[in-house]
Amino acid sequence: MQIYPPDDPFLIQFMLGSFEVALRWYGVLIVGGAMIAGQWAANRAAKRGHDPEHMWNMVVFGMIMGIAFARIYYVIFEWPRFANQSWLMILNPATGGLAIHGALIGTALAAFIYTKRHNLNMIEWLDIVMPTFLLAQAIGRWGNFFNQEAYGQPSNLGFGVVIDAPNRLAPYNDLDKYPASTLFHPTFLYESLWNLLGVGLLVLIERRYRDILRRGDMVLFYAIIYGTGRLWIEGLRVDSLCTDLIGGGCDESLRVAQIASIVLIVGGVIGLWINHARHIEEAVDGSSDSAEDIIVVAPKSLFDETPAPETVRIEDAMLDKVNQTGPLNIDTLPDNKPKE
Repeated sequence: MQIYPPDDPFLIQFMLGSFEVALRWYGVLIVGGAMIAGQWAANRAAKRGHDPEHMWNMVVFGMIMGIAFARIYYVIFEWPRFANQSWLMILNPATGGLAIHGALIGTALAAFIYTKRHNLNMIEWLDIVMPTFLLAQAIGRWGNFFNQEAYGQPSNLGFGVVIDAPNRLAPYNDLDKYPASTLFHPTFLYESLWNLLGVGLLVLIERRYRDILRRGDMVLFYAIIYGTGRLWIEGLRVDSLCTDLIGGGCDESLRVAQIASIVLIVGGVIGLWINHARHIEEAVDGSSDSAEDIIVVAPKSLFDETPAPETVRIEDAMLDKVNQTGPLNIDTLPDNKPKE
């Protein structure tokens, strides 16, 4: 089975006088994914009793910081390519090169700054956003499809994506050795599907284990799930960032994304152990959980029974009576014993 990406990566492209007006599918999918995820995240925040406007503010701020740090991260590990370029070339992400791990750093920093400024609990808001963030990644990966990038090595599975010669990296641009019909691993597709699976897993964990989840658990599960997928998918790619500051297949060096993924996995596992070991220790010591340590995954009214409106009205009437007459004195109650 062959997957054919479109020949034109532009949704809109025309000249306005001497200026080119262009809109790439890549940008549409990145922003579109962020908006879809933002709406879901805002709804999740509202169900937990938070102001959804905070979420939208963090989405916008997080996108700005995420793109900036994704570019910085990429340029650092591809510095030989940019060393002799102009600052415009280095800073402009449209020239190619964004790294998701840099985006993670940027969005986390944005969340820290925003929550600190508005006296919000950063970990609580990150727990809310994690499934939606993974959904945005799943959608955004399709921008690589339109750009014919983020593909893998030649596939021998009878399934793959066709990459045009101008978009191939060496040595795969040698059409004598790798003809136009060569199929490559669609690693963008693998990662998109893995991320969608991760969204389902995070939602399942949140719903099934809501009674034992603690604040920060969703962030840690995200780190494990995404890190695991990226670890094996990155090994197939031919355009990785390498630790020798030269991009490509990294035959003689380590892949930066794989190192970062291992850090995410190990950090997630250790974090979960610490989070729940502390909870067990508190239970053994007899100390009660504080509200700061427990993650609220949905409004209490969705799971717990609430008194019927009639019951509430009766209780309110009783309270009003007590307020009017003062505390109830048991000695003044009539004797209701049966007459002999």
